[in-house]
Amino acid sequence: MKRLLVPSAALLWGLQIAFLSPALALILVTLYDASTAQVGWILTVYNASGFVASLLLPSYADRREDYLRPMLACGVLALVLALVLAFTTSLPVAVVALVVVGGPAGVGSSMLYAHLRHSGAKPADIVNTRAIVSVAWIAGPPVATLIIGAFGNRAILLAIGAIAVLIIVTTIVMIFQWSAAHDHDGPAQDAEGEHLTLRTRAMVLIVAAFVLLQAGNATVMSIMTVFVTETMRIDVIWAGIALGVAAGLEIPVLVLIGRLSLRFSSLRLIVTGCLAGIAYYVAMAYVTGPVMLIALQPLNAWCFAAIAGVGLTLFQQMIPGRDCPPASTRTPDGSARSSQDRSSPSAQKLPSGTVASSSPAASSPSSRWSSSRWRLDSGNRAQQPTWLDSCHGQAYLKHGGVSRSRTKRGLGS
Repeated sequence: MKRLLVPSAALLWGLQIAFLSPALALILVTLYDASTAQVGWILTVYNASGFVASLLLPSYADRREDYLRPMLACGVLALVLALVLAFTTSLPVAVVALVVVGGPAGVGSSMLYAHLRHSGAKPADIVNTRAIVSVAWIAGPPVATLIIGAFGNRAILLAIGAIAVLIIVTTIVMIFQWSAAHDHDGPAQDAEGEHLTLRTRAMVLIVAAFVLLQAGNATVMSIMTVFVTETMRIDVIWAGIALGVAAGLEIPVLVLIGRLSLRFSSLRLIVTGCLAGIAYYVAMAYVTGPVMLIALQPLNAWCFAAIAGVGLTLFQQMIPGRDCPPASTRTPDGSARSSQDRSSPSAQKLPSGTVASSSPAASSPSSRWSSSRWRLDSGNRAQQPTWLDSCHGQAYLKHGGVSRSRTKRGLGS
């Protein structure tokens, strides 16, 4: 059952987004009589709310080192949003619900990826989880448009509410399972990966580029149903089929991009996604029928896979979850060590490359240790338990009351 929790959560969050995003513009037009201009402004404010929430909520979760409870809160907000939209007839009330409730609710899937990273998942595992979300998108839009066509526009909101209930139940089970494993096995270890060291200007430019890329992608998803029915004048089911085809193609594209990432840099792969997106958006302006609409979806799939797949791991490498604490601290077993272990004149050389610190700081109390910073390594050459400091690239052999330090290659960011 434990192995099914994360895939189930990914599938449910994928369905929740796949049901809401393509249908949102159509819901605003049909249920609340919003004009095309009003839909544009509402989607702008709604996405801006989601952007702000994606900054604040993950920051809070990082400080607490707890991502499941914020994800549970997002699931509750998703349920509240579905209920408000289903039962209100006022456009202002719907807009307030989208901004205040819908924006934060959309951060739930990001909390799932952050939880995976925090629990020690590798980048490949995170991309595979993202592929499960793509699986949800294969069936999500066609099923959503089928529900709308068969039962009306409000029916899709009730379906979204039912999915939100399943998300809440799944997340509660994950919290209990995580708490039990955490108490039994000790603190969790963040995944060890390669971190990119970039200048502030480069990081700001990359973040700005991704904001624009995600804005374009979110706009295409949101207006697809309106574009198909109002501009192309064909049945709404073709919007669901087009998005489902794109999601189906996205899975092999994610696998291919994962292999290409071994040979090419993340930024180069993202550039190919941008070029595919430009070609797709320009061509969509000249689409006249369902055949051309479906034929263009490979470009859409490549664009989104580059943004969501490569971008997800790129940002986790660019922006670590937390800063390293000062070098002077205690190891988890209570033995003290000092930032002068490697550089202090008072340090004494020991056999097998260890260094024992005789600094007074080595025996003084210091700051609490971070569970993501330390991990216990029992496979070192000295055959002694060793605390590995992933922040400062040292390992400390447990020896009496003082942890002896030695340089550990390959540690840290």
